[in-house]
Amino acid sequence: MNKSHVFLSLFLAVLMCASALCSCGIRRVDDKNSPGEERYSATAAASDESAEASTIADAVSDVAEQTEEANVDPNAPETRLSFLGCGDNIVYYGNVREAAASAYAGGREYNFAPTYQFVADMVRNADISFINQETLMCGEGYEFSYYPTFNGPQDMGLDLVDLGYDVVSIANNHMLDQWGSGLEATIAFWKTQPVLMIGGYMGEDDYTYRVLDKDGVKIPFLSYTYGGPSGTNGLKLGEGYEVIIPYIDDSTIETVKKQISAAHEDPEVDLVFVSVHWGLEGHFEPTEEQKNYANIMTEAGADVIIGHHPHVIEPVEWLTASDGTKTLCVYSLGNFIGEQAYDYNMVGGMISFDIVKKGAKSSIENPVFIPTVYYFDSNFYSNCVYPMTQFTEALAASHGIGYAYGNYTSLEKLQSYVTSTISPEFLSEEFKAQAGLK
Repeated sequence: MNKSHVFLSLFLAVLMCASALCSCGIRRVDDKNSPGEERYSATAAASDESAEASTIADAVSDVAEQTEEANVDPNAPETRLSFLGCGDNIVYYGNVREAAASAYAGGREYNFAPTYQFVADMVRNADISFINQETLMCGEGYEFSYYPTFNGPQDMGLDLVDLGYDVVSIANNHMLDQWGSGLEATIAFWKTQPVLMIGGYMGEDDYTYRVLDKDGVKIPFLSYTYGGPSGTNGLKLGEGYEVIIPYIDDSTIETVKKQISAAHEDPEVDLVFVSVHWGLEGHFEPTEEQKNYANIMTEAGADVIIGHHPHVIEPVEWLTASDGTKTLCVYSLGNFIGEQAYDYNMVGGMISFDIVKKGAKSSIENPVFIPTVYYFDSNFYSNCVYPMTQFTEALAASHGIGYAYGNYTSLEKLQSYVTSTISPEFLSEEFKAQAGLK
């Protein structure tokens, strides 16, 4: 990774802060002080040391940022690319039935394009678009199936390609829903398409980072799903298969670190992106395990972490590595499409940001979380994903989750899932105006 640091400056900054820390020392406690006062003094001193250590880390981070900025040639050419990342794309019967009814005349058997009509321009106009394809597309010889073991039409994949997706991740807990052969067939399908498919690997030699080159900006992508057989709903890969399930757990985290570090240290690439399937379903806050793995990946050199699996949204935040570099972490984008039962499952998001390369320095700028709502009517027709800013109170009132499951909702309630989870710094002015945020 081309991230320049002047270590002498960092070292001097550390020395200066350390000197200040040492000069403070631990306050002397006179003999006349009571034991309680001694404990208080020692505790206060330890607290002071902790605060001053934090100051050192902040100083190092500030110096690192200033050093990188100083090393950028102001006359160097700049490349700016837009990125759009989307969450779980899950096929259900109602969507497939509707896609068959609106199939292309004389063309494909299934037409999913109407499902994406209100987000199509954003996907198409982004320089790089990413989606997490949650369910298999095994093709001929496999019947369609839905919850709890999924397999959908390959026509959905073709429509995703037509929409303009550049990167498709298939690492998730449904990878073995049609056993090893179904995974092989899905990988084979995606390998025929003009996209960068990540998360599905045909063998050990294939299990490495894959690089997307866009206008001279080279981005390695890696993809993982939470670990062991529990990470594939208890299903295990049978004997005789060479395909790799890219698990992330305590037994594989060293492999994950090595892969991210290898990508980070590759002199030919600019930024490292990681897609990770993790967390607990229905939880709006990341688990301690998610936070731990996110910090490990940040230290290893990930610049962007895009999470999914909980089927609800989770926070977006900047993480800072010990060398001062920052990582944009999206813990969960929630569902993009998926006919589930609760209104919070209908709320998802797209993450948008700029990839900026100027000279040898590359960075992430202007991250914005774009809330979405997945809609279907009382008969599971009219399947469509909307930007929340285009969703209406009438659509909320007629949502199929009310008629089918008795889980009625409102636009205000849908907005509240966003405002209580995503920091305002990552929300657009348009959404904040709609939701009544100042």
